[in-house]
Amino acid sequence: MHQDNLTDLLAGRQGLTKSELIQYLARRTGLTKVETETIVDGMLGTIRDALTMGKKVELRGFGTFMVRTRQPREARNPATQETVLLDRRTVPVFKPSKTLKTAVDESADNAGS
Repeated sequence: MHQDNLTDLLAGRQGLTKSELIQYLARRTGLTKVETETIVDGMLGTIRDALTMGKKVELRGFGTFMVRTRQPREARNPATQETVLLDRRTVPVFKPSKTLKTAVDESADNAGS
């Protein structure tokens, strides 16, 4: 991968892997891939650790990572039509900031033009 431009990197693809993100960021920042991977892993690990403690992580202009509790509920197994009880569980959620929502919406509008 030698693309310095994110548009070129993503051309004809659905998304970006962690490894590709690290390579892209390393090229863009001038850091080594090892340094960049350390930073990315540190950031993701910190977010994970905060969530496991029930805390939220707010990245202004990007969004907020938080946990929510899902109450127990009945569901149906589609293969057998059997009703099963899903236990209460805690799940990670991401709430995008207004800035991020606007940027994505505007880029979708421009892509459709």
